[in-house]
Amino acid sequence: MGKQFDSNNLVTGSVTGTGAAINVSVGFIPRKVKVYNPNDAGALFPIIEWVKGMAAGNGFKYIKIVDSGATGGVSSTYIAANGISEYAGNSSYAQGFTIGADADMNVVGEDIIFEAWR
Repeated sequence: MGKQFDSNNLVTGSVTGTGAAINVSVGFIPRKVKVYNPNDAGALFPIIEWVKGMAAGNGFKYIKIVDSGATGGVSSTYIAANGISEYAGNSSYAQGFTIGADADMNVVGEDIIFEAWR
């Protein structure tokens, strides 16, 4: 996991994509999580936002649209799988969230930057 900043209410940091679910420990169960992939090889630069109350694996997903609609792509959508989930580990340190295996966000070797709000 990359360097983290903790202001008691906000933790930021980074992880490297694996293509599989990634547990991120922040010391609390967040109320809001936002993840970014700024190094996306597909140049979609995805962002996924999740807030407490959404089901596990859900989130609002935003991507860059690079054409005039010929592909049928959308710039934002509500995803119901492979998004963000909360998790409670076996200690307060292990509490945090899970980044799902979304094919645009969680790509092997690509950086994922996160914000987790208490």
